Amino acid sequence: MSFFDKIIFNLPEVAGPKQKKLPFKEKLKWTLIVLVAFYILGLITIWPLGDNALAQFEYLSIILGAKFGSLISLGISPIVNASIILQLLNGSGILKFNLTTPEGRQRFEGVQKLMAIFFAVFMALIYVFMGGLTPPAQYVGAARVQMQLLLVLQLFLGGMIIIFMDEIVSKWGFGSGVSLFIAAGISMEIVLKAFSISDSSGNLLFNPNFQAEQIVGRVWGLIISLTRQDLQGALLALAAILATGIVFSMAVYAQSMKIEIPLSFGRVRGHGIRWPLHFIYTSNIPVILVASLFATMQLWVRLMQNWIGGGNPLPIIGGFTANGSPVGLMEVLNGPNLVQTLIVSRDFSVIGPILLNSLVYILLMVIGSVIFSLFWVQTSGMDAQSQADQILSSGLQIPGFRRDPRILERLLNRYIGPLTVMGAIVVGLLAAVADLFGALSRGTGILLTVMIVYKLYEDIAREHMYDMNPMLRKVMGK
Repeated sequence: MSFFDKIIFNLPEVAGPKQKKLPFKEKLKWTLIVLVAFYILGLITIWPLGDNALAQFEYLSIILGAKFGSLISLGISPIVNASIILQLLNGSGILKFNLTTPEGRQRFEGVQKLMAIFFAVFMALIYVFMGGLTPPAQYVGAARVQMQLLLVLQLFLGGMIIIFMDEIVSKWGFGSGVSLFIAAGISMEIVLKAFSISDSSGNLLFNPNFQAEQIVGRVWGLIISLTRQDLQGALLALAAILATGIVFSMAVYAQSMKIEIPLSFGRVRGHGIRWPLHFIYTSNIPVILVASLFATMQLWVRLMQNWIGGGNPLPIIGGFTANGSPVGLMEVLNGPNLVQTLIVSRDFSVIGPILLNSLVYILLMVIGSVIFSLFWVQTSGMDAQSQADQILSSGLQIPGFRRDPRILERLLNRYIGPLTVMGAIVVGLLAAVADLFGALSRGTGILLTVMIVYKLYEDIAREHMYDMNPMLRKVMGK
């Protein structure tokens, strides 16, 4: 065994359960424990924290399951970055892992964890030393460097906790910790923006300084606006609520659409299954990558502004003004609130550029989703050839045809190509429309939540079904 193998095979990890299958209640218990712990960690602020330039990137924090300025400022980004890079390296053949053997899977997981640890250190250093999260200005010289290293240490520890919590969910709970943390953060944001009883300054309802016209909760804002006969305020609140409901419903409907290919067991006559190909074939991966790319570009531009000093927008690509407003290319990538502009402003000189900005944003989201979707299919083993090999290795075949991978690949090619493109167009369009209509969360966030919760529901229903019918588990070989 090489020195590198000794490292990856001896990394600290969460021990898995000794029994083959955990009971439904045991999985539910550990999932809820990790979920509560995640919310608690988000309330713990790192110390000593002065300027939090990352606070304005709420969009990025939602996608990353993070809360900038807290112990989980890194969120799931180390895990996601390691997973995506390793998946692409393995799919492209640059690195080869035999995932059909236990040793190969263990080596793959070890390399992925080692890369996640590296990204936790790297991103903590970037966040602190490029001015994203800095100690108070009173610390100067050597004392400031010490405080910066203390912040880096806390961010790294928070990243490691998230890595181990992800392992707990994967081995002891339902689904994965990555999906759970994303859904938890987005769900919390939607609930707060719908039912929060505070104003934009943070004053609660019973506070004498509370300003009802600036209430965060859109449901209460709609009610207050109607009682005051404030048509503009009511339209803004109603647009956000309707946009969220429409995107949520369309995402659920699109997620449930699928094509089922009938297959039979070659050695067992009269028995077969239907192999599902979902309409959104690559799930939410394309829009995650596009949204992450846009948000990461904005984050790096902001960090570059802080690092260079002065805070002035950068040439060509733009940046952010002193009050945090995006300008230049960053304004296009941020996605304008089209509905709010149309309701509030009646000046065509303002509406015209916003409409053009919105159109460019939709095109960028759709085209980016299609490109990433096609790329992901080819590098992640979702192409027709890989799917055909997987089906044949499971002992399945097309009824009435001989076991030839070329025949199955030709059939799958009829569906996988169109589904890849059409599904990517739909998710990109849904995400962009939700952003432009000012939904309670970003469009990407709503799509992520719907798909994650839908998948979690299927996993929980399947596990509960197995617990209620033990013989079914034996028949399915679970």
